[in-house]
Order: sequence, then structure tokens, then C-alpha cells
Amino acid sequence: MNNWTNIVIWAAVIGAVFGYLWWQGQIQRLAVYVQETREELKKCSWPTWEELKGSTALIIIMVALLGLFIVLVDRILFAIFIR
Repeated sequence: MNNWTNIVIWAAVIGAVFGYLWWQGQIQRLAVYVQETREELKKCSWPTWEELKGSTALIIIMVALLGLFIVLVDRILFAIFIR
């Protein structure tokens, strides 16, 4: 088969699936879902740039501290149980 035949077959398959979903009302449900999601996102309070930078710095510090804690506990347990 050549490339054009593959394109035509895939276009027919995609068209048939789209037609079936349209017939079942799934396309309309998807459109309503997207519209409602956009409306809900407009109600969200988004952080300012300064709040975002502060939160990111806090997360980086906490991950570093947690990593340090795990390394220390691992070394202590290794020293206790391996000797």
C-alpha cells in the first residue's frame, strides 16, 4: 500500500469514530466539560510571582533537609547493623 492509501484509511477510521461519538452525544458532553472546567479555573486564586518563588524555595529547602536526614539515618543504621 502506498502512503495515500494509508492516509485515506486512517481518515476514514477517524471520521467513523468521530461520527459514532457525535451520534452518541459524547462530543457535546466533552464540549460542556471543557466549558465548565474553564469556568471553574477562572474562580481559582492563582499565586503571585513572589508567592510562587517563595513556595518553590521552601520546597527545595525541605527536600534538601529530608535528603540529609535520610542520609544520616542510613549511615547510622549501616554503622549499627553492619558491624
